[in-house]
Amino acid sequence: MKRKVLVVNSGSSTLKFKLFALPEEEVIVKGMVDRLGLDHSVFEITYQGQKHTQEIPINSHVQAVEILIKQLLDLNVINDVQDISGIGHRVVSGGPYFDDSTLLNEQSLSKLSQIDEYAPLHNPAERKGIEAFAQMLPEVPQVAVFDTTFHKKLPKMNQVYSIPKEYDEKFGAHRYGAHGTSHDYVSHKAAEFLDIPYSQQKMISLHMGSGVSVTAIKDGHSFDTSMGFTPISGVTMSSRAGDIDISLVAFLMEKLQINDIHEMIDILNNESGLKGISGISPDMRDLISAKDSNPDAKLAIEVFINRIVKYIGSYIAEMHGIDVMIFTAGMGENNPVIRQAIMDNFNFLGMKVDQAANENGKGIRQISAPDSKITALVVPTDEELMIVHEFERLVK
Repeated sequence: MKRKVLVVNSGSSTLKFKLFALPEEEVIVKGMVDRLGLDHSVFEITYQGQKHTQEIPINSHVQAVEILIKQLLDLNVINDVQDISGIGHRVVSGGPYFDDSTLLNEQSLSKLSQIDEYAPLHNPAERKGIEAFAQMLPEVPQVAVFDTTFHKKLPKMNQVYSIPKEYDEKFGAHRYGAHGTSHDYVSHKAAEFLDIPYSQQKMISLHMGSGVSVTAIKDGHSFDTSMGFTPISGVTMSSRAGDIDISLVAFLMEKLQINDIHEMIDILNNESGLKGISGISPDMRDLISAKDSNPDAKLAIEVFINRIVKYIGSYIAEMHGIDVMIFTAGMGENNPVIRQAIMDNFNFLGMKVDQAANENGKGIRQISAPDSKITALVVPTDEELMIVHEFERLVK
């Protein structure tokens, strides 16, 4: 009998899920709850090529899980809740407590509740999802997989901030990074695709979705990464500011008469980046369409590319070279214009684009020319499958 593992990504107003059949690692069901806790909530599930959508009031994560289980039973995906062998959850930050993926029990759930402040936009909602499944399916094992785990072996010099060291010792105030599950997956896939030894490569992985992070991978480990204590820092993103002078934050709070730092952080997270510079959209596709007639859209694109190139350049210097550059996630996998713009900045190092490969094709593929001195790949990420692998490793 096939084992079934459910992978869940819980947000404050969404709950995304995929059900995998093992050992084939086949996705048999996928879907999401959108507008959770808001008016006009939508439940969507796709099974055997058929998408089923209904607008139904969904006021909590517990109710969302109830509806999901009912749908799985009604569609005969499962005959009983015991057919679900386990549940894997994506969690953004493991904080100072979790260095690895963990089997969730009373003790680990207690620790999880203590680290909301390390990713306040993500962890609390992810924990609500975990607690909802624990309430509805108490006998089913659950695993938390942290985006920060891959970065736990960062060299100390790339982990610490230049602040009094007791702040780190007392409060865990250091760089945690993010998108680690994705960077881990695509870098291993790249080495496998190129048939090269993973532990001997100098790689730079570009995860470019609405959130964007750049990670240097050396000797099989995360060596440096652009996101920091939280996912707000690093390069310019869709609606996140990325790196910013902290004194400017204080200056703007005074000018805008903002007294609550969380209000300012909300602006830096949700009203900045491409959206803030362009004034029209956080979506790169919209900006590319508008760039010839809108100078702010053009500037937003230029800033986006510039910040990524700066990080790549510094990482090449840090690692004393680069073997492989990886593009992944929504923009990284689907936007040849942005890929080429980034790659063209490294022509001076002998990087050459294969135009046809960059502009066409699907799946994992090489987009650098055969005589390029740096190999560039598009590698579709699969964080959900990586979570399944972690579940299998922990629950035997």
